[in-house]
Amino acid sequence: MIQVVILGTGNVASHLIKSFESASNVEVVQVFNRNCSGFDELSFKGKTTTEISNLVNADCYIIAVPDDAVQTLSAHIPFENRLVVHTSGSVSLNELDSKNRRGVFYPLQTFSKEREVDFSEIPVCIEAEHAADLKILNTLALSVTKSVFEVNSDKRKQLHLAAVFICNFVNHLYQIGYELTEDNGIPFSILKPLIRETASKIEHASPEAMQTGPAKRNDIKTIEKHLHLLDQPLQKEIYKLLSQSIQETYGREKL
Repeated sequence: MIQVVILGTGNVASHLIKSFESASNVEVVQVFNRNCSGFDELSFKGKTTTEISNLVNADCYIIAVPDDAVQTLSAHIPFENRLVVHTSGSVSLNELDSKNRRGVFYPLQTFSKEREVDFSEIPVCIEAEHAADLKILNTLALSVTKSVFEVNSDKRKQLHLAAVFICNFVNHLYQIGYELTEDNGIPFSILKPLIRETASKIEHASPEAMQTGPAKRNDIKTIEKHLHLLDQPLQKEIYKLLSQSIQETYGREKL
């Protein structure tokens, strides 16, 4: 049985707690948060604390807090030579305090507390300084998912960057599409089958092979019509930049 302490109560932490509680070989022995209000939305009924000095003994301490708080929080853990890991895609393993054995347990997914996820389908990227700790993290990951990858800090940063493009930026483009439809009295739901089909295509081929649209065809007339329809300068710029990137990818003349 691997005993775990979770530090944090945010989106990642809440899903980790739920998944570990369902695992037969993992026990969440404590959850830490700086204030009591963080515990209100958790289903966790075990030990909690708001005092870092009250952390209990465990096999692994998982820091699941915003990236800019990881380093400071790790420095305040009142132990030495324990396995302490974070869940960030962009924070290096070396940013954890060196008084403890350092590692990374990075679930590559977008998390929201109000949405259930099938954690068994989520890739978990692990990293550790020592082989024995990597084995612990591998066992911990396999208790909740079928997909475990050993990824070092440099590669994980590149992976996180790719994730920002395909998740955060794409979602923002959804928002622009939402605004365009709403502003013109068109239900956004009309676009949802297109969203699903676009995502489904890359299950079977590369994004490059599946690219369509006016920029891919170098349809300048349609592109100019679209630019004319956009009232907001920033949206125009986004449209131009994305069109130029597509044209450059497929060897077309840029706008």
